[in-house]
Amino acid sequence: MVLPAGDRPGADATQALGALWDYRVYARRWVFLLVLSLLSFSNATLWLSFAPVADMIAHHFLLSTEQINWLSRVYLVASIPSGVVAIWVLDSVGLRWATIVCAWLNFVGSVFRTLPFMVGGIQDPFAFLMGGQSLCALAQTLVIFSPAKLAALWFPEHQRATANMIGTMSNPLGILVANLLSPALVKKEEDIPMMLGIYIIPAGITCLLATTCLLESVPPTPPSARAIHSTSEKFLDGLKLEFIGLCGALFIVFGVLGALVLSLYVDRTKLFTEAVKIGFCLTSVVCVAFALVSQLQGQTLALAAICSLLGLFGFAVAPIAMELAVECSFPVGEGAAAGLIFVLGQAEGVLIMVLLTALTVRRAEPSVSTCQDGQGPLDWQVSMLLMAGLCTLFSCFLVLFFHTPYRRLQAEASASCSIQEDMSPATVDREPHPAATP
Repeated sequence: MVLPAGDRPGADATQALGALWDYRVYARRWVFLLVLSLLSFSNATLWLSFAPVADMIAHHFLLSTEQINWLSRVYLVASIPSGVVAIWVLDSVGLRWATIVCAWLNFVGSVFRTLPFMVGGIQDPFAFLMGGQSLCALAQTLVIFSPAKLAALWFPEHQRATANMIGTMSNPLGILVANLLSPALVKKEEDIPMMLGIYIIPAGITCLLATTCLLESVPPTPPSARAIHSTSEKFLDGLKLEFIGLCGALFIVFGVLGALVLSLYVDRTKLFTEAVKIGFCLTSVVCVAFALVSQLQGQTLALAAICSLLGLFGFAVAPIAMELAVECSFPVGEGAAAGLIFVLGQAEGVLIMVLLTALTVRRAEPSVSTCQDGQGPLDWQVSMLLMAGLCTLFSCFLVLFFHTPYRRLQAEASASCSIQEDMSPATVDREPHPAATP
């Protein structure tokens, strides 16, 4: 069918019409998501690989516990300035090259950490450990910001939240594995080189996949209208000896399960705001329960259940909140929206950690537990109550004052409606019949 020249759709409508006819998805989007998920998983394992065995690492390298703690803290500190750079890289260089650079930083950092064992005569092993962790920390912001960008560029509208969930939840899954794997591998100081070598394997595989399998930043044809504009002891028995590790594992496992169910639900209903508000409110309730129950003795089952609920309600809402941020900040790019939220969140996390730690004191009364250094445990009562209060305050503020339209979905709906109007019969048959011409 050919329309008269004067009655053809305008240039914008034609481009939109062509985009509508050509909307399609490609199977290789799952390959991209797999690489990004593996990269996020590997980066998270490198982040906390030292923390579960900090005592042996410190003793082996003649370091203080504070120095070992900084091998994890450097991720938080480095993410604040590098987050701004990561936003620029995602929008300027493209998702493919950003992922490749991130994979190489992650791999080189994992290798750099092993140099004190590979090269003899090193006088300052901490410099190599910190250097490797710093490189991995620089990679973290890129990989954290990327799932929202990948979901927008490669996945159709009904799969975006699910894709974002998979990419985002790979990071806490890596944290879980690191907390379980490091104690299982390092039974004595001689096992430390083996542990560091094992963590290189996923980093190396991911780097190889990213370099060889990712061929383009965007698909040849967009999947949606928005994408056009987007740029000794048994393992389990050993785990039970460390109750904090078990609670962390429950937190991650239930968080991943909750995120899976919630993302599938939100993909169908588009109730982003409602899901986030309910999730934060339930998290506040659980946080208050944790602050109260943690002060009681002999409540191990209750604490384990609370940690599970904290992951189910709190951790599960993270990818949905990221998608909501993208929706309400449109037409700001996905990488910029997710990146700013992450940077601000990391900065807030550093401030809260410093504040809560400063409020702790040594227990004056006898305690049922002791630390490995022989000192009594810290009293976190004030810190936990403050944390519960802050969580409740922020949740109330969110529920009462956060109301936003879904600008990205509205833009896609408007584009589809305008295209249908341009192709309606009334528009096509506007030219008058020759018999009606005087």
